[in-house]
Amino acid sequence: MDTLILYGDVAPAAEILSAGGLVGVPTETVYGLAANALNAAAVGKIYEVKGRPEVKPVSLLIPDLQTAGRFCRDIPEAARALAAAFWPGPLTMILYRRDSVPDIVTAGGDTVGVRCPAHEKTLELLRLSGLPLAAPSANTSGCPSPKTAADVLSYFDGKIDCVIDGGECSVGVESTIVDMTCDPPRILRRGGLPGADIERVLGVKTL
Repeated sequence: MDTLILYGDVAPAAEILSAGGLVGVPTETVYGLAANALNAAAVGKIYEVKGRPEVKPVSLLIPDLQTAGRFCRDIPEAARALAAAFWPGPLTMILYRRDSVPDIVTAGGDTVGVRCPAHEKTLELLRLSGLPLAAPSANTSGCPSPKTAADVLSYFDGKIDCVIDGGECSVGVESTIVDMTCDPPRILRRGGLPGADIERVLGVKTL
């Protein structure tokens, strides 16, 4: 089966996700490999296709902070401040998860990463599907992260259902990950959002 490439309307991708399929999605950082995060079997396909160890959790793509409240609990004011400043954008925040998030997403842990991507096509897909999307980078584990739809196809053509061609990623490096479950917050991965910008909004030094 050839992988479907979408250049305009993303509605077919929303249908694929609702049916448990896999879709390559553009973001401003790198392309992600997305599945319905509430469907454990669909998320399992991500691990299988990528060759990703199941001990490594995956983050959720969501359209806004209000949606984060459906899947995360005890969201601190500091996280709300960062979301107001940097979402949509290259910021992933680690928050305590709700029980609605399957264990396979969090590798059995009590926290989950959430991010609102700054790409109009993927934001439209999130709104159309009404789903949180489990979406690690769309590459074989250990290989370079994809910055174009062609890169995604070089890894997964015929192995995933669809890829949305949203052009080349504008940032081109992974999101910055900040653990908001500790005080002060801890930067777990430095990426597209500088740590100094995070500290400026929080008014504190991060670990």
